[in-house]
Order: sequence, then structure tokens, then C-alpha cells
Amino acid sequence: MASNDPDVPKGANGQAGGVQSVDRALQILDILSRDGHAGVSDIAEEMGVHKSTVFRLLESLVGPEMVQQNTGRGKYQLGFGILRLAASIPARLSLVREARPILEDLAQQSKETVNLAVLRSGYAVNVDQALGPSSLATHDWVGGLTPLHATSSGKVFLAALPADERRRILDEVGLSARTPRTITDRDVLEKQLLDVARNGYAETSEELEIGLNAIAVPVFNHVGAVIGSVSISGPAFRFDTAKLPGLITSLREAGLQISAKMGYTQR
Repeated sequence: MASNDPDVPKGANGQAGGVQSVDRALQILDILSRDGHAGVSDIAEEMGVHKSTVFRLLESLVGPEMVQQNTGRGKYQLGFGILRLAASIPARLSLVREARPILEDLAQQSKETVNLAVLRSGYAVNVDQALGPSSLATHDWVGGLTPLHATSSGKVFLAALPADERRRILDEVGLSARTPRTITDRDVLEKQLLDVARNGYAETSEELEIGLNAIAVPVFNHVGAVIGSVSISGPAFRFDTAKLPGLITSLREAGLQISAKMGYTQR
């Protein structure tokens, strides 16, 4: 169906229109960040689009408080939603920066692939990766969304969540089978998460990919909340339970070292 927006080319599909809307919304935020405040007409003139398009985009940005309207002058300015987004960046950058040398040391010690992950929108997101000398992995996991129930880092996050929040996320994203070994039964997963919480680490055995095993431990902040996870992964033929005790000890130490850099103190 063709769009009624006068600034969207006739016949443009929904995906193209959506990308164009995102680009224009970012333009508006850029204009407001530069000028401090601006009216619909001013923004429309600078962008070269119809005023109705600018008004519609501004209204969509008002809801999440990305922008707000100055009632006195009728102009728009950046909202407090921008501050919420910006406030999350330094902590994440700090986590990656502080963890990097520890990840590299762990990768050299374990000779396998080491990942640092955070929880975002119901998924585990790897934000850094270090490769050990024996690593066979050529896949760059950084930036990828991986399912919580099928990854060791994801299980660390799930085990740390309050029960109602964990239930909400799992209801929303589901328990899809990534391999024949993926846990898709909620009760089985919950029992395993109890072990994760009790033991302080999580394991996966070919649950995300056939031939790939992993273990992970949490990273804590200054108040003891889980803000990340460090994992070691390797090929199943080499990454067996006989090696796990030593790997778990090294992984625990790395997790605590990173946590200490984030202000965590063991009590």
C-alpha cells in the first residue's frame, strides 16, 4: 500500500519508509542538539520536507521523551529520554575498557575464546571478545544478540533476575530450539538456573551451536548487581568436563577481577 506521507516516494515499501523515518528522526535530534530548540517550520525548512512530516516525527519522539515541547514558545527541545540513553553509555564503555586486559589474559591462559556480554532487551549481547592461541573461532560475536536460554552468559543473566522479570522475558522471547540439545522446557531451565545461582557459573553443551561448549560467570557492580558476564567457549571435542574445574577457577578469578574494577567488594 502506498504511503499517504507527501514526502515518501510513491510505491515505497514499508521497510524503506521505516528507514527513512528513522533517518529523519535522527536529523531532527541533531538539529535540536545543535540549536537548542526549534519550531516545526524551521526544522521542515532545513530538512526540505513537509511540515506535517516533521510534526508527525516530533510527536513520535515526545512519547519516549526524546524531545519535549516548550509550552511558552511552542518550540521543541531535547528531552530527558536522551539523558537516560546517554547515562548508560559511560558504564558500558567503562566495563569494556576495564575488562579488556583481563579478557586477553584469560584467553591466553585458557587458549580459548573469551567473551564479555551484557543484558539488553531480553538477549545477551557480546560487547568484547578475545581469542586464545588454540581458538578455532573465526566468528566475531561482538554486537550479536544471542538467546538467554541457549548461552552460558544468558543463563547467568536469567539466574540473576527476579522471578517475575525472568518470566516476563521468557514469555516474550520464548525458548526456541537452536540445536537438538537446546533446553526448551521451562521447568528444566528453571531447575538449571537454580544450580547456576547456587554454583556461581553456567554451562552450555552444544545448546547454541553443535560442536560449541561454553561456561560463564557473572560480573558485579559496586552494589553487587550483575551487570555483565564473562564466558569461555571452545569446540566440544576439546572443551570437556575433565578440563572444567581449572577453567572455572580461572574464569571465576577473571570475573572477580573485572567486578573489582567496577567497584564490587566481596562481603
